[in-house]
Amino acid sequence: MTLHESREKASGDNVIRSRDAELRQRARQVIPGGMYGHLNMSAMPAEYPQFFESARGARVTDVDGREFVDLMCSWGPVILGHHHPEVDEAFNRQMALGDCLNGPSPRMVELAERLVGVVSHADWAMFQKNGTDATTLCVTIARAATGRRKVLVAKGAYHGAAPWCTPVESGTTPEDRANLVRYTYNDLESVRAVLSDDVAAIMVSPFRHDAGYDQEFVDPEFARGLRMICDEIGAALILDDVRCGFRLHFGGSWDPLGVEPDLSAWSKAIANGYPLAAVLGNDKYRAAVQSIFTTGSFWFASASMAASLATLDVLERDDAVGHMTRMGDALRAGIQEQAERRGVEIVQTGPSQMPFLSFVGDVDWSIASQFAAAALRHGLYLHPRHNWFISAALTDADLDRALSATDAAFGELRSPRL
Repeated sequence: MTLHESREKASGDNVIRSRDAELRQRARQVIPGGMYGHLNMSAMPAEYPQFFESARGARVTDVDGREFVDLMCSWGPVILGHHHPEVDEAFNRQMALGDCLNGPSPRMVELAERLVGVVSHADWAMFQKNGTDATTLCVTIARAATGRRKVLVAKGAYHGAAPWCTPVESGTTPEDRANLVRYTYNDLESVRAVLSDDVAAIMVSPFRHDAGYDQEFVDPEFARGLRMICDEIGAALILDDVRCGFRLHFGGSWDPLGVEPDLSAWSKAIANGYPLAAVLGNDKYRAAVQSIFTTGSFWFASASMAASLATLDVLERDDAVGHMTRMGDALRAGIQEQAERRGVEIVQTGPSQMPFLSFVGDVDWSIASQFAAAALRHGLYLHPRHNWFISAALTDADLDRALSATDAAFGELRSPRL
């Protein structure tokens, strides 16, 4: 029985419904649209579950008991694997002492010190809860420091869900994004073409990872050029490391390039799934931070900070980036061999730790959706239009199961060529 068949199977006058289907029906009564945001599965193939029950290591289990190898890692936050024992122990130990208190615990100072010691451009740290919090705060700091309004961002880039940057304009006003100016990623001339004396900041991702499109590594000359432009015009260079942070490098994602931003935004993997975000910056912007008012009721909660400290320790000790790279390389090699053997034209882009698979000629992602649905039926959870994530918990057995699922999925494609 397929996932779709088990979700709702008619038998005479009786209808056997899965728990997922029941929860979707209940959700539609009390949650607008039944679900919202990036976790809304309404546009995904019918086989995809909306609700999950549990997870451990590199496996997730939905509410109907189906287990999958996880190549989405909760869309990035889970970097060491679900329920990593050292991280969970640190979180629970701090929870036993206190979490949301009248003031922060010592964990806040300890984590700020740790991040400043790990990330080369950082002289200070501030904490929030979500990536949108962090990117928005970076923009606010840049404007406070420069007295200017304009922020340059790459066309198609995602920097959060606030009105100033959300990709969906419903509910926003033209004024919300009046000071947002677009350039083309990896094209310095396009940046120079939109410069003005009112530019407060240039925001950039470590590499181009627009949803639905092949990923593009940063050209080191482009990165260095942005740094030079910001120095020339007195604007802040902001690196949005929310998605990539600690997956590409143990430190800032551009540290290996020798290019240091003024401000950087972090979230997702910073605490292995516990809610936390951070803004890191250099001393040039310290006074600007002190001139603004920014806060949140839960921004100073201690347990997630304890989890982040443990996450950083494990990432460094176990060379998690190296392991994720090796496993990602092996996954890619296996997928490439399968595609060639079956005569399917594919493109694999992005870093091995955050791979993306597309099909030649698949302009509407219909083949990718077929592939993803088939892989799911064979025990692998991935996404047809978004980059995947490799976790440090992925084992050889997980990899074998994943490649077995992708091989079966290639075999079930109805239209491998367009």
